[in-house]
Amino acid sequence: MTTDETRLARAYLLRVAEPPAPEVVSLVADFGPVRAAELVRAGKAANDETAARRHLDVAARDLEEASGRQARLVIPEDDEWPAWQLLALANAAARGVPGMTEPLGLWVRSHARLDELVQEAVAVIGARAATSYGEQVAGEIAYDLAQRSVTVVSGAAYGIDGCAHRGALGANGSTVAVLACGVDVAYPAGHTDLLSRIAVDGAVVSEYPPGTRPARHRFLVRNRLIAALAAGTVVVEAGRRSGSRNTAATTSALGRPLMAVPGPVTSAMSVGCHDLLRTAGATAVCTAEDVLADAGRIGVDATTRSDEPMRSTDGLDRVMLRVHEELPSRGGFSAERIAVGSGVPLPRVRALLPELELLGLVQKCEAGWCRRQG
Repeated sequence: MTTDETRLARAYLLRVAEPPAPEVVSLVADFGPVRAAELVRAGKAANDETAARRHLDVAARDLEEASGRQARLVIPEDDEWPAWQLLALANAAARGVPGMTEPLGLWVRSHARLDELVQEAVAVIGARAATSYGEQVAGEIAYDLAQRSVTVVSGAAYGIDGCAHRGALGANGSTVAVLACGVDVAYPAGHTDLLSRIAVDGAVVSEYPPGTRPARHRFLVRNRLIAALAAGTVVVEAGRRSGSRNTAATTSALGRPLMAVPGPVTSAMSVGCHDLLRTAGATAVCTAEDVLADAGRIGVDATTRSDEPMRSTDGLDRVMLRVHEELPSRGGFSAERIAVGSGVPLPRVRALLPELELLGLVQKCEAGWCRRQG
């Protein structure tokens, strides 16, 4: 059960620590949010991350202002916290991947439960300076995903992001906008109405407290949430240097499927996608069907219903299945050995093994990893 004291503590920490704030997250893990907040207020811990703001004890005001905007603070102690999706961030942080800290909480403007919205979700992202080709493809993929009850996650920017959100809404589906500012800040201003529509049929999400203005570094930080909340990421268009490339790199670091839409070789807005296909291990996709085939467990209910008894591995995507099949029934294999045997890159193997463990399919033993018996 979440107490008011716990929620106030996390709201305070979200205000005084600029995400991703690994020291504060570690402090909360060690002492709990209430004690961690007390230590920060007293200047006894995490000073590098909180010294400039620890005097800003306005948690009650932040919660009240959020409520006035039909928003709320969702925290790990809540039932609707998307723990499964955000576990990938914790796993990546444990492997030493920089910046992959879990959020201390998420401000959510929505009528729906956040965990249910992202239970089956795909990120559709791309360039702000999109071409008509990219806008059409993004809208069509998002529309078709939404028709299949898949939530579309994006960043609410102009260009591809906006088309993805609109495509999902056009299919009367759900979409989640992850912002680099407070959920009460309409950014970009031209998407004020769009964000209001998203809040009705999906969710507007941010780890930044009410009133926080957008900043360049905050877009890079929020990109990890877009990648984490989705089962896979589709890059529709991207220039050679693009924020979408950052989200793509994070997707790979989290062990999630990375997909890219091929475009005209003459288009500067397809250079980034082609580079992802050539050097970053992205899969080429052109339709929602391609996306669902690569993103794994999404749509499992529609594809596994039959008169045959279900196997424990039904619903695993082909990469997870390769990792599972490489595991021994007795003894144990190291992640390195599993990577060699399955042909799956080691970082992705390390990300997938804890997920398979949560599914009850594998277990860690003295010798490494093996299949769970019984």
